[in-house]
Amino acid sequence: MRDSVRRKKTPKGGAAARSPARASRERIVTGIVSVLLVGIVWIVFGQTLRHEFVNYDDDDYVCDNPRIKNGLTLQGIGWAFTHVHAGNWHPLTTISHMLDCQLYGLQPWGHHLTNVLLHAAAAIFLFLALRQLTCAGWPSAFVAAVFAIHPLRVESVAWVAERKDVLSGMFFMLTLWAYACYVRSNRPTSGRYLAVVILYALGIMCKPTLVTLPFVLLLLDYWPLRRFALQSPWTKPARSTSNHDERGENPSQGEQLPGRSIQYLLVEKIPFFVLSAASCTATLLAQGMTAIPLRELTFGDRVGNALISYVTYLGQMIWPANLSVFYPYPVDGLNTTQALAALIILLIISAAFFRWRNRYAFLWIGWLWFLAMLVPMIGIVQVGVQARADRYTYLAQIGLYLLVTWSALELFGKWRRGREALIVIAVLIGSGLTADSYFETRSWRDGEALWNHALAHTSGNDLAHSNLADALMRKGRLDEAIVHFHKAIEIFPDYSVHNTLGDALMKNGQLDEAIVQFQKAIELYPGFPVAHANLGNAFLSKGNLADAIACFRTALGIRPDFLNAHNNLGISLAEVGKTEEALTEFRAVLRIDGDYRDAHCNLATLLLRLGRRDEAVAHLVEAWRLKPDDAKVQAQLRELGVER
Repeated sequence: MRDSVRRKKTPKGGAAARSPARASRERIVTGIVSVLLVGIVWIVFGQTLRHEFVNYDDDDYVCDNPRIKNGLTLQGIGWAFTHVHAGNWHPLTTISHMLDCQLYGLQPWGHHLTNVLLHAAAAIFLFLALRQLTCAGWPSAFVAAVFAIHPLRVESVAWVAERKDVLSGMFFMLTLWAYACYVRSNRPTSGRYLAVVILYALGIMCKPTLVTLPFVLLLLDYWPLRRFALQSPWTKPARSTSNHDERGENPSQGEQLPGRSIQYLLVEKIPFFVLSAASCTATLLAQGMTAIPLRELTFGDRVGNALISYVTYLGQMIWPANLSVFYPYPVDGLNTTQALAALIILLIISAAFFRWRNRYAFLWIGWLWFLAMLVPMIGIVQVGVQARADRYTYLAQIGLYLLVTWSALELFGKWRRGREALIVIAVLIGSGLTADSYFETRSWRDGEALWNHALAHTSGNDLAHSNLADALMRKGRLDEAIVHFHKAIEIFPDYSVHNTLGDALMKNGQLDEAIVQFQKAIELYPGFPVAHANLGNAFLSKGNLADAIACFRTALGIRPDFLNAHNNLGISLAEVGKTEEALTEFRAVLRIDGDYRDAHCNLATLLLRLGRRDEAVAHLVEAWRLKPDDAKVQAQLRELGVER
């Protein structure tokens, strides 16, 4: 199809050929902005290098996952692409965790450092993408800075398990930048287009919520790129202002691009929509494979909660107070009045921005960006038990930052000293957000601090009570932990909380009470392998070996790679004299995780009983390697004549 608006001929070398001095000045400004973005990210999030892992998904993603702990291997990479990790198919995120373990082991600072670096890179690439899209340098820098340090970013950066946010965010920004370069290129080529598609494919392999990006590209075609044929001549560009960026261009306008029909723009996005559909399919299959019982909500409840969440996210952007790692659904159910009020607010804003879509296109586009990017996480399709989450705004709120920033340019551009006022306001906003985010990040220093912070800012939060109890239990404060477990069950009798309470009771020597809790967990969710294994552990501690063996076998029938169940089944079988079966179980553990120390020790003990000294010594040496200060293993090696 012939272009409806022809591009003006430009000097050889690009759409806006620049003198060497001007190009040098642009590089200097880009460097300064990039350094400033890295600096403010480090001020806020550098402290995370002193933080620990937290007891909220960090175990599943890193600490207790043998596939991840083994580091980066060809076998591990293959597994990442062919298996589900923590309920999701996001192979690049999985590989990044493997690489961290390869570089840093299980030292938390290294994993946190990677998150900080990826977030800083995402902020820089956002600046570069927006500058290329809008031809407005300083407004783009401000949007990138707010994105970098807003308190709602804390959860995504300070939480190791949310690596998928910062990694996918970086590829999201790179995709936008590559798309802007492709569209604004004097000669768009298939190579540039392919680069955009590849970057997008990498992004959705980090986190599937990027499936809305094709829609964002269409929005950008409308503004600021103004590629829609219907925009010429009817759609007006944003009103001119007296403020110009370092490139000497109007921040609301770029070079007039060729007008394209809607059909052309949709066809151009077909590869992106295909990738989105493939990602949605993979996600549904992954979540189906790991499905667990959730609190049932009616469709009306979900819609109402979605409306309230949209408005809450708006409010938190302006006033980010009382943030929490987990927001529970209201104990008393959905507040219909709040849902209706939220609907009215959203409709009024949408109608106003639609009315102004021609004169102030950035309002409509920024608003649709915000609404659309939240769709996969807004809760219409139920995933998890949270009402909303700060991390869901990681990319969605960029649309709001755009509409606020360009609105400020329009408003203050009419004033004689508007530029100076904008600078003062930008500095004040940046300083306030930096301070707020710095103190918010401190609450992520460990699990106890995190969940105490959540309880201080929410009510009826059973997950916060149960996870605080788990953090206390890990520190040996069992009596305090048991109190919080009971509080969690009073709010909602969750099968996993019954199971963890049973674990605490068993460690506290209350075996009969622990068995009751494990049985309640199994009653609520018969397919929960951990509860079956823990019930087996309780029976094993009481000497009831037949019941213990039955429980371990049930757990392994549900989850064949359950290391603890294999190991303890081996112990139980050895106790009843089934030596060969016990050896098989211990070896099954080591095939999955060669560094599982207890299996080495148990296997050595059993081999010594059988008189197989050399094999036993090999396993004791490996156990010693994994924990050189174990006096018991050292004594066994000395008795066997092996000096270490």
